[in-house]
Amino acid sequence: MNSFYNERELQDIGFASFGENVLVSKKASIYGAENMIIGNNVRIDDFCILSGKIVIGNYVHVAAYCGLFGGNAGIYLEDFSGVSSKNSIYAASDDYSGGFLTNPTVPQELRNVKEERVLIKRHALVGSGGCILPGVVIGTGTAVAAMSLVNKSLDDWGIYGGVPCKFLKERKKDILRLEKQLN
Repeated sequence: MNSFYNERELQDIGFASFGENVLVSKKASIYGAENMIIGNNVRIDDFCILSGKIVIGNYVHVAAYCGLFGGNAGIYLEDFSGVSSKNSIYAASDDYSGGFLTNPTVPQELRNVKEERVLIKRHALVGSGGCILPGVVIGTGTAVAAMSLVNKSLDDWGIYGGVPCKFLKERKKDILRLEKQLN
């Protein structure tokens, strides 16, 4: 038994588009597939939730138990990026200040929802158990440590970690040489 959808089943889900060698677990939950674009050589594991506008490049892995909540603003995962297990990525979030009601069961006029695009650039990686908030850009080649809260954009080629995450050190760029070997 194959736990990933075959090509025909992926077509039936109704993605805006998807490339070759795409593995989406049959145990993933997909909401608004017509707003999702998936590139080549992508794998989305068990118990992931994908909702709203999501654009995934080539050679991307989204590990088990991740939630990608793209809303209307969208989540963009560029080529060779990766999201380790148990991450939550939000392009939309309620205002928790107490000045507004929260959650989708409440009429929109009583809520204050922040919606901003999230961009995880080429070769960026997010360690397990983290949270990325609306408006964040994770720079090219940047690695985020496990269990980090990313509430602001991160520069290229850094290693960041913590709650909220902070710069720890520079990251090696050897992966650029290795990428050329792939092609």
